[in-house]
Amino acid sequence: MLFPISSGFSQVTDTKPTLSVVLTSDSPYIYHDEEGYTVVVGSIKNTNPLTAVSDVKIRATFYDDISVTPIEIVQGRPILEVIPSLGTSPYMIKSKTPNPQITQASVFLETFDSSISKSKLLTIESSDIYVDENLVFSGILKNGPASITNTNVYMAFYDAFQPPRILGIHIIPIGEMEPNAKTFFEFNDKIEPQIQGFLLFSESNIFYSNSIDVKIPGPEVLTKHVTISDVSITDSLGKKLSEIKQGSTVKIQSNSLIELSPDHKSNEIPYTYYVQVKESGEKPYVEFIGKYDGRYIGEGSQSQSIDWIPEKKGIFFIETFVWDRSNLPIADPGPIAIILVN
Repeated sequence: MLFPISSGFSQVTDTKPTLSVVLTSDSPYIYHDEEGYTVVVGSIKNTNPLTAVSDVKIRATFYDDISVTPIEIVQGRPILEVIPSLGTSPYMIKSKTPNPQITQASVFLETFDSSISKSKLLTIESSDIYVDENLVFSGILKNGPASITNTNVYMAFYDAFQPPRILGIHIIPIGEMEPNAKTFFEFNDKIEPQIQGFLLFSESNIFYSNSIDVKIPGPEVLTKHVTISDVSITDSLGKKLSEIKQGSTVKIQSNSLIELSPDHKSNEIPYTYYVQVKESGEKPYVEFIGKYDGRYIGEGSQSQSIDWIPEKKGIFFIETFVWDRSNLPIADPGPIAIILVN
């Protein structure tokens, strides 16, 4: 089970031209697990087109809402031992203690080394999947021409945001495999409703595999008759803005219209309205994610708004979403708004 906590954490991306490993533009996800530990999940990318990297170290710093002094500092590593050139690996870092006071986290890339690349000689295949109470899925891993050890299959679950956030990582241990051998693996467990799919890949001591993007079929949503419109940025007096000042407080607001389907049993629908702000560019950086919880009572229109304080200058794209309380979309994303911060 995932218990999401504050999304107002910071993310540091190393951008010096001498570096070849960066934290990706998608915001890391932070949650409390069932035992109360705080978990940060994200991904990093090797941007070097020629050289693999290894010994990557990532620092996660955990805070509360009161003090700037860290509660804990934990060093972690990506899932892949060796990240190939232009490759990406998720990471998952867990707090040392189950501390409910932790509400925020920041991540920072510390060190890495160049490495001899592993050979892409593992082949992974997926079967059909279905969802009842559990996600049921199976696949086949085929080895290359040498014996291997320390082999694992990984499932990196992601959500519907663009770019998607990595929400969790499941490890399927395989162990040793003989040359050219095949092994069967499976997954049969509950997943969080906001999960839209997963990346499936494998690594051993000397080989790694292709990565497969597996979409999870969602249940039919009877209330998917919500339309988001009129996305705008306003000041405290309600004046619409096309340009705002860095550090000023503005409101991101929109209207939504709901039409109930004939077989919907209740005229009350709890929902969560999400706003995602991304900096424009070739690799858009997620500047902010905010949410507002509301309820639709019967049919008609309703307005939502979220406060935002821009921390950087530039051009930003604003995306809006409406999900039900099970984190399933009940509307298509709203029209994209553009704002200049100076």
